[in-house]
Amino acid sequence: MAKSETVANAERLVEVMMKGNDASHDPAHAFRVRDLALSLAHEEVLSSSPISLEIVELAALLHDIGDYKYLRNPSEEKIVEEFLAKEGMDMDKSSKILDIIKGLGFKEELKGVLNGSYTPEFGVVQDADRLDAIGAIGIARCFTFGGSRNRVLHDPNIQPRLDLSKAQYMKKDDQTTVNHFHEKLLKLKDLMKTKAGKRRAEKRHKFMEEFLHEFYEEWTGKLNVGVKGE
Repeated sequence: MAKSETVANAERLVEVMMKGNDASHDPAHAFRVRDLALSLAHEEVLSSSPISLEIVELAALLHDIGDYKYLRNPSEEKIVEEFLAKEGMDMDKSSKILDIIKGLGFKEELKGVLNGSYTPEFGVVQDADRLDAIGAIGIARCFTFGGSRNRVLHDPNIQPRLDLSKAQYMKKDDQTTVNHFHEKLLKLKDLMKTKAGKRRAEKRHKFMEEFLHEFYEEWTGKLNVGVKGE
């Protein structure tokens, strides 16, 4: 299927607006989430609706433009809304795209924004974003982001905050990169909205658990080595 002009323009906007971000939230992240979301949409039988697919693709592409973690200017919060208006997007589709983006984040779920109510399009976009936050890619992104903020890798004396409010989650002071796995990433598997997302999350979740097991063993120096003196 030929790419629409609006999608092509959205891709260019992503390249411009996210090119200065660290690699945890760069254009490649947005493009991976778009590809995952469209794949999930097909598994969830949304492919029969071109309108649904357009909403999914644009919401996935644009979801991190105006992210609070990277805001350089408050006006950037309106960039997606202004882009959709400039593209002549009708109000119904525009509202659905903006609603997906607004409710997508983990912090919104902590706040209880969804209350168990969401559209199929929202489900596949959120699941796609969360799949990119776990597994091998998720591990790489987690340490990339932590490094970009000069965050401590791990400190056994700093315990993860397991019962977080939105305000507490957004307050990152004195937290370690490894604690982010316990505060968010290991919780995502059970928060997937779609059957397809749940299936894919299982493998990625297991990989993170195995990684953390290895990490803690190596941190404490208790890892068994094959040959003494090596």
